[in-house]
Amino acid sequence: MESLKGQLLIAAPMLVDPNFHRTVVLIMEHTDEGALGVVLNRPTELPVGEAVPDLAELADGDPVFAGGPVQPQAVIALAEHTGPVGEESVVGPIAPIQVSDDIEQLGGRVARVRVFAGYAGWSEGQLDDELAEEAWFTEPALPGDVFAGEPDTLWSRVLERKGGEYTLVARMPPDPSQN
Repeated sequence: MESLKGQLLIAAPMLVDPNFHRTVVLIMEHTDEGALGVVLNRPTELPVGEAVPDLAELADGDPVFAGGPVQPQAVIALAEHTGPVGEESVVGPIAPIQVSDDIEQLGGRVARVRVFAGYAGWSEGQLDDELAEEAWFTEPALPGDVFAGEPDTLWSRVLERKGGEYTLVARMPPDPSQN
């Protein structure tokens, strides 16, 4: 099995589960035991300053994003590091902030942070099955995808970038019966 770490999962139109309809998920871990990722295009109304006050300045006014339906009270923070990140890298300079990281010293090491409440998780073989059912399209992630402005249009933009037949999918209305 090839790891999908650093890949985007783009929900296919047939994926109507409200947790994932028209989502873009960044895969942070993918092993034989399962996979974990965060939904990149579901901002909430909750300011980071209220949820994680220590990260408010680095989040630069961003809200908390709904990272997925698993453990919605859990916080995952992804940072764009200004120096090397090594094996912790998810994509380029993007890596999670670790519990052991000194928040006060992060300002000099990271350019920005995005905070997620919850995550998307798959048990052993579950993601592979969903990919075989064509519930997801894959695309290599770009560091800018994590911090994309206008997250509501990220699904369409990533499909457009993928090109070919995916360009047509990107232009589908949210309700295909209105096509």
